[in-house]
Amino acid sequence: MENIYTIASLWLGLAVISAIVANHLRISIALVEICAGILAATVTNHFYGPSVFGSNLEWLRFLASSGAVMLTFLAGAELDPKVIRTKWIEVGVVGLVGFLAPFLGCTAFAHFFLHWDMRASWLAGVALSTTSMAVVYAVMLETGFNKTEFGKGILGSCFVNDLGTVIALGLLFAPFTYKTVVFVVIRLLVLGLFPYITSFLHRKYGNKTAAIRVKWVIFVLFGLGALATWSGSEAVLPAYIAGILLAEFATQEHHWIRRLRTLTVGFLTPFYFIRAGSLVSVPVLISAPVIFLILFSGKIISKIFGLYPVISAFRKQRSERWYYTLMMSTGLTFGTISSLYGLSHGIVDQDQYSFLVATVIGSAVIPTLMANFAFFPHHLLSKQPGKLISEGIDEE
Repeated sequence: MENIYTIASLWLGLAVISAIVANHLRISIALVEICAGILAATVTNHFYGPSVFGSNLEWLRFLASSGAVMLTFLAGAELDPKVIRTKWIEVGVVGLVGFLAPFLGCTAFAHFFLHWDMRASWLAGVALSTTSMAVVYAVMLETGFNKTEFGKGILGSCFVNDLGTVIALGLLFAPFTYKTVVFVVIRLLVLGLFPYITSFLHRKYGNKTAAIRVKWVIFVLFGLGALATWSGSEAVLPAYIAGILLAEFATQEHHWIRRLRTLTVGFLTPFYFIRAGSLVSVPVLISAPVIFLILFSGKIISKIFGLYPVISAFRKQRSERWYYTLMMSTGLTFGTISSLYGLSHGIVDQDQYSFLVATVIGSAVIPTLMANFAFFPHHLLSKQPGKLISEGIDEE
């Protein structure tokens, strides 16, 4: 027990430092936590051996997995249904192209340029097809674009993009057996009733008992996660759909969703992101930087060539087109989740995983900096831009 408290204290200490650094640099906390995991694991592995940092301890893997599930749920629950309804053509087309172009492009780059086998190449396509809600949402809040139809369109497109990633991850790599059929049937039944039961519990017991809605949501997510794992799928896949189904409810219950976000970001997700970073091999990255450049180029080139012509149909100003395109070219949480899924299931090895996560980190930083410094559409903002919300902006 002493060892558990020691390691948990070390990891949460890294999370505190990451939050402070992220605040001063004004970047995503998730990104800093991944980098902290890389640095801490590299140092401890070098001086004390690979087992000291504790990345593969069963209890820590559970906390990390729980963080991924809850974060994925919140990503769906943060969806603004009004955006989808009012801008469904733009959101649907941009989001679909934003997923398909890098999915196919990065798969081709990994297979033909790096000579990865097809399963690893498909996994690379999935991991690099994402758009980072953590980064985009933070930028929209900081700049005030979240209050404009331009910013809402970008956020809606990000959701569609990531939904395509989640579906592709399940369809490509989940084995199809009788367990899959059982999982799909039960998932449909549970998720079909999920919003109605949640609303009933809210009306009957909301604000009367000790966080019954939070307990109910976690109960459903963990139950579906267990069923998904049993069927050979991934626990995060039903969580995203569950979040989307509660998006309407979440928009009306701001305090509830903020409490759930605090639990997730304050305790669970640091274990996920630090662990994801700790599995990256720095010596591998140093030994073959060309592989990183090929994967990064594959993502950015396919995103830009796929999205820019499509976005041009909806935005006429050059700065708007490039800003929109570059924001959609970011990646972080779902890219990391997909990469870790591939490593955990033997689809990619640790070297390939290291290059994928490094590419994901690069795509979270470089397109964002380019968009804000070179193509910021100042003319779309009012004289009173939105203020940065200090808590809860870094969840995807």
